[in-house]
Amino acid sequence: MEKATVYYTDFRVHAGTNLQEKLEKLIKAAGIGQIDMDGKFVAIKIHFGEPGNLAFLRPNWAKTVADVVKSQGGLPFLTDCNTLYPGRRKNALEHLGAAQENGFWPMTTGCQVIIADGLRGTDDIEVPVPNAEYCPTAKIGRAIMDADIVISLNHFKGHESTGFGGALKNLGMGCGSRAGKMEQHKSGKPVVQPGLCRNCKQCAKECGSDAIHYDTGKAVIDQDLCKGCGRCIGRCNFDAIYAPDDNANALLDCKMAEYAMAVCHGRPNFHISLVVDVSPFCDCHGENDAPIVPDIGMFASFDPVALDRACADAVLAAQPLPDSLLGEHRADKNFTCCGDNFIDVTPAATWRECLDHAEKIGLGTQDYVLKKV
Repeated sequence: MEKATVYYTDFRVHAGTNLQEKLEKLIKAAGIGQIDMDGKFVAIKIHFGEPGNLAFLRPNWAKTVADVVKSQGGLPFLTDCNTLYPGRRKNALEHLGAAQENGFWPMTTGCQVIIADGLRGTDDIEVPVPNAEYCPTAKIGRAIMDADIVISLNHFKGHESTGFGGALKNLGMGCGSRAGKMEQHKSGKPVVQPGLCRNCKQCAKECGSDAIHYDTGKAVIDQDLCKGCGRCIGRCNFDAIYAPDDNANALLDCKMAEYAMAVCHGRPNFHISLVVDVSPFCDCHGENDAPIVPDIGMFASFDPVALDRACADAVLAAQPLPDSLLGEHRADKNFTCCGDNFIDVTPAATWRECLDHAEKIGLGTQDYVLKKV
């Protein structure tokens, strides 16, 4: 496979222009105009942010992309699927309310907002996955699969299980229905090492399934209630919670890549990532910690694998911010760091496996050329 082209621009602007205009220039340079959108439904997959989290992409960015789609004759809509855990986005009514609370509605974005897997997260389509090794079919939100074209608009940030969240996570995990998310997460469930537990109860506050209790004075995870999302692992500061299946996160990465393949295969797709407010954990959290590295820029490509690799390389090359979880870990003599900005935030996380598997099944390539706009 030949090298993919990833287009990039920084966040610098001068008087007389603004960042939305810069984003428009970027995606046009990256070739979004090559897609025939005339009269076609265009799903713009975005994360609306869990209320309480302020790191998610502002609706202004979505409006820029929607306006470009409309200028090409397309019929855009913003979309996401319901969450597996019981937060503010677990059904379409609450999800739409959360999106509106965070500024996503037609008056601000210029297009409609649709929750792709319906009221209860059960409106999905079973989609064949070419070259699959783990998921022969993927359960994808129906509205996303009904669209003629898919555009991913991603906030590139850290993640407690997958190392980072970018295009592949936005498409793979984000487009899975609740059943699809369960299928991706079911490869491993965490357990507690009682000797390391400090009884701080932070993991229970993070758990959206009420699976953690303290009958013994130490955290205990009910394996029947647990959905295997891994958020408790990321929240524990004492390494007391871990996944006993050493391959659990790697399997999650591979399944996520296959779900992303199901979403993209056989129709036009285009991908945009903003490496800004690089919080250590997912926007699914009802809070966000300080960014781990400085804001870097905007990236766009027809290849989601190359896009994720380019963004990851940019974050890996960035200097950690001292007043952040990454900076705290790097300064802690008792914390074993490896020099990887993602792994040094959450040692149990993985990220290379997702890119390797996505490349293996033919979704894209990690070999790219970076072209600055």
